[in-house]
Amino acid sequence: MKSDTDRQRHKRKVCILSSVHDADDIRIFYKEAVSLANAGHDVTFIVKHDKEETVRGVRLLPLKQPANRLKRMVGTVWEVWRKALKEKADIYHFHDPELIPVGLLLKMANKKVIYDVHEDVPKQILAKHWIPKPIRKTVSWLAGKVEHFAAKRFDAVITVTDYNNRRFSRYANRVVTVGNYPLLSEFAETSSAEKERAVCYIGGISRDRGLFEMVNGIGMTDVKLLFAGPAFRQADREAAQNLKGWRQLQDLGQLNREEVAAAMARAVAGLILYHPVHHNIDSQPNKLYEYMAAGIPVIATNFKTWREIVEGNDCGICIDPLDTDAIAKTVVWMADHPEEAARMGRNGKEAVVNKYSWETQEPVLLALYDGLLAPSSATDKTISQGKEVTFAE
Repeated sequence: MKSDTDRQRHKRKVCILSSVHDADDIRIFYKEAVSLANAGHDVTFIVKHDKEETVRGVRLLPLKQPANRLKRMVGTVWEVWRKALKEKADIYHFHDPELIPVGLLLKMANKKVIYDVHEDVPKQILAKHWIPKPIRKTVSWLAGKVEHFAAKRFDAVITVTDYNNRRFSRYANRVVTVGNYPLLSEFAETSSAEKERAVCYIGGISRDRGLFEMVNGIGMTDVKLLFAGPAFRQADREAAQNLKGWRQLQDLGQLNREEVAAAMARAVAGLILYHPVHHNIDSQPNKLYEYMAAGIPVIATNFKTWREIVEGNDCGICIDPLDTDAIAKTVVWMADHPEEAARMGRNGKEAVVNKYSWETQEPVLLALYDGLLAPSSATDKTISQGKEVTFAE
């Protein structure tokens, strides 16, 4: 473990890049960027935002809001590249697959580059509704080949899950897993007196994340569903509004971090009922751990990995996400057994404190940066003595 004095010698200029995420993204801003700034690095985050400002020690450098997906994937990516090059950072850390060309250009300019992999992109593409179904397998295959080609050239790859770590370890130079675990400071202790006869769902929602099964299941109970997250896709909202359970859904809209914690404090349990499709099976969504951190039990899909976390820590119940009867019965059981639900909630909270908090992951991130920014090793010297490609700004 490096001392504070050791780390002090390696504080450098860091540039974080995203063309897709928002400036207040939990993983990118609140966890990684703020942790790097707190460690003394000079951190700039190039991201969609309305103005340039410094928040919690992180300089936000705004991108223009694209009119549509195509303009984002062309115009915004080009804007990211131009602004990144001007920063003359010691290390660049990007978060979106569409920025892989930017990462490769930065490597040609002899920069250190980290690719932060949030999802299994080839599998995720298979479920993208905006990609014509007949070509999805081809696009998925090509995306895998591009990731393979690029990862070998980047200085490091960060993954959220062990599954993706294994996937990239076959060809990347350096791979570390930095789990998407919650910040303990965001979740205060709650009492059972604050509870309503309600369950909650936090985050983006879609068909394959169980929207219709949750609404149908809730419609078979006397329990409310508190929903907090981005706006529904219009087609999904219109379809869900025709379901009986819609009357019991309370749409809280997009909430800030304090409001998210308050919403979870109202609920007897948190729902995370993703469908068993390609990109969901090996995922580890932030909301799973946030429910645990908030001290509420989890009603989750019975994926093998999720069962190991939920049932292994006795902090909830795993069920078939397509079985609305099971959803209804489990929700009612949680509401009817507050003492047992509270016990599961305490178990989840304890597991987060001991194993699944951001505080356990921050040292992994900082150690990676220490290694990449340390005085040049023999390998680093070979790279630095290579011909540098200079781009006009």
